[in-house]
Amino acid sequence: MSELTIGEKDFLLDGEPYQILSGALHYFRVHPDLWADRIHKARLMGLNTIETYVPWNAHSPSRGEFVTEGGLDLERFLKLVAAEGMHAIVRPGPYICAEWSNGGLPPWLLRIPGIGLRRSEPQYLEAVTEYLESVYRIVAPLQIDRGGPVFLVQIENEYGAYGCDKEYLAELVRVTRGAGITVPLNTIDQPQPDMLADGSLPGLHMTASFGSRSTERFKTLREFQPTGPLMCMEFWNGWFDSWGFHHHTTTVEDSDTALDEILSAGGSVNFYMFHGGTNFGMTNGANDKGAYVPLVTSYDYDAPLDEAGNPTAKYHAFRKTIAKYAPVPDEVPAEASAAPTVSVELTAGAGLLGLAGSLGEVVTAEHAATYEELAQDTGFVLYETSIGGRAPGVLTLDEVRDRAYVFVDGVPVGVLARDSHESSIRLPLAGSTLTILVEDQGRVNYGPRLGEEKGLIGEIRLGGEILTGWSARALDVDRLPELEFAGSTDHGPTVLTGEFDLDEPADLFLDTTAWGKGLAWVNGFNLGRYWRRGPSQTLYVPGPVTRAGRNRIVVLELEAMTGQTATFVDGLRLGQIEF
Repeated sequence: MSELTIGEKDFLLDGEPYQILSGALHYFRVHPDLWADRIHKARLMGLNTIETYVPWNAHSPSRGEFVTEGGLDLERFLKLVAAEGMHAIVRPGPYICAEWSNGGLPPWLLRIPGIGLRRSEPQYLEAVTEYLESVYRIVAPLQIDRGGPVFLVQIENEYGAYGCDKEYLAELVRVTRGAGITVPLNTIDQPQPDMLADGSLPGLHMTASFGSRSTERFKTLREFQPTGPLMCMEFWNGWFDSWGFHHHTTTVEDSDTALDEILSAGGSVNFYMFHGGTNFGMTNGANDKGAYVPLVTSYDYDAPLDEAGNPTAKYHAFRKTIAKYAPVPDEVPAEASAAPTVSVELTAGAGLLGLAGSLGEVVTAEHAATYEELAQDTGFVLYETSIGGRAPGVLTLDEVRDRAYVFVDGVPVGVLARDSHESSIRLPLAGSTLTILVEDQGRVNYGPRLGEEKGLIGEIRLGGEILTGWSARALDVDRLPELEFAGSTDHGPTVLTGEFDLDEPADLFLDTTAWGKGLAWVNGFNLGRYWRRGPSQTLYVPGPVTRAGRNRIVVLELEAMTGQTATFVDGLRLGQIEF
């Protein structure tokens, strides 16, 4: 059996110096039938290792549950890495950031009274221990000293940017070692003195995260860790996108120069990302540094492999640079070919408000229940109360998280948006029933607002008078593709359907530029969110969710379309929409 150890200045694989050339590939952001393809393309770029986070919230939607089927089959993923002759780095958090909803922390944690996140608080540590032991039951038998691919495991994630609870880090190490993890353990932090000091412990190998000025960053890291191999555990060769902003890119030249600096210094590297994949469903995170900014569905990240798994100019440049320092296979992956183009007429099937009874049960209370009180992790909640002729008037909410569609007797009145700091709207219509449809646009994944509540927060007033007697219905919109529709609609959000034929299964790219805001499914698979704001203009449809013959698309349009047509174009459209 093999062994990875920490040497005086190198990683040592069976006693010989070893330069880790790794690429981040999140199994939970890639269709499982495509894992082998993406891993193979990593090896063809010259990489010898695959790194992945583990998302606690995806594996454990409820306490005591640990899902490992389909796209969450971590064991299968790691065995595919081994089959390609590569090693693996596993980063289970428990907090992962990753622009992933809630940084990977499961929302049910927030329903535990008095819990303290990411610190040595007993209730949190108890839950974390249950989670890590579940992860390590999979990982431990697949360690390198047992014939598997895993040769490095990370403790927490950029903890120095969040806290300095050394007892917490020590407990994570204790749980990890107690669960049979014998490979070296590392931490990661941005190479700033305070973060490096706060984010690690003696005995844990420090690594850094950066995307430029590699020599300078390694110098700072070396000041805190005089011996041992230098490693950039997150080499930021691209960046993520947020709704309403431009598509972020880094130049090939700048990223390649930074990579060359890392490798020429003898450093090891993990490309973040090698292949970003997609925030399918409603798994995207958000940032809030004074303004709430949700992240887009595409996690393309301007990576060497694009969102659809095709090599980019960065792939070829990085491959050439890696070849200066390590063997690179002769085989080169094929370039992208044009995807099938299809146009599908959509039929309005039903109004969402009218379908609510098929999507969730009503809970009544004096106040408007939060998502946490309803055990709703993400998506939508429909609130209603009687206003008995008190409109017209000004409706005021203490806070909405994150987007509220307001109706009086089923007629749309307007939208209150957290990202615009909106909290009041005039109700111009007399009516008897106030309905508010709230969308969680993504839980904050970084910073002090991690773990915040969702929904209508605080008091709700009409004309200064507090409204009480609320009903709330958590909506499971993933049931929509299973429903039969009568063809009737109301004035609010609309569900539309269509069918199309394919000669064979194929990657598709759904053009959303003529649509407003919503979600789309193909053959029951939730592709994720779209929004006219951009920058993303397509939703990626992985080939394995399509089929030869008849396919079905379902769209939930929350606002308005300029035409009831679903158009599949020949490739990704990631840039800013031009008006």
